[in-house]
Amino acid sequence: VQLQASGGGLVQAGGSLRLSCAASGRTFSRYRMGWFRQAPGKEREFVTAINWSRSSTYYADSVKGRFTISRDNAKNTVFLQMNSLKPEDTAVYYCAASTAVASTFNLQTAYAYWGQGTLVTVSS
Repeated sequence: VQLQASGGGLVQAGGSLRLSCAASGRTFSRYRMGWFRQAPGKEREFVTAINWSRSSTYYADSVKGRFTISRDNAKNTVFLQMNSLKPEDTAVYYCAASTAVASTFNLQTAYAYWGQGTLVTVSS
């Protein structure tokens, strides 16, 4: 599967952005989808994930209550709604796809397919 992330940009603190990740291929609905981010000078970290049936979602503590992941399997797209953005949310955001077991939702090594990343910059 090929992934294309979009929707990044510059926003003021407290603002909102919605990221999209479009996937190619007819098996999109079989994948758990995740978002990771990499801030300048830091390692890439887990943000959120959603299973194939949308029955389970997972969030990093740093974004819980502010970010919402969703997916539209008919459109092969996963979304990341980001509200109440903070300067520390500034990063390149990557979407990724995984078929690994649910317990690996936050492990980068469990995701076999990655998008190219989209930059989110939050100004103070």
